[in-house]
Amino acid sequence: MQVDKELDARGMNCPLPILKTKKSLTDMTSGQILKVISTDCGSVKDMQAFSNQTGNELVSTEEAGGEYTFFLKKK
Repeated sequence: MQVDKELDARGMNCPLPILKTKKSLTDMTSGQILKVISTDCGSVKDMQAFSNQTGNELVSTEEAGGEYTFFLKKK
């Protein structure tokens, strides 16, 4: 998957990963992919809710070693 932008939200607690994700998506164009890496386990539920509320597609979610990686496609 081609990633157009990456956001490192490791060490940030709710709601910072979502706020930073929202800010990162603002200067991206429709169809671009944002990769977000977070260590906040609450971000799994938060990213899904954010995707549902904003219409930005949550393409995939991965978990490895306490890190959560999200791929969002800008609407």
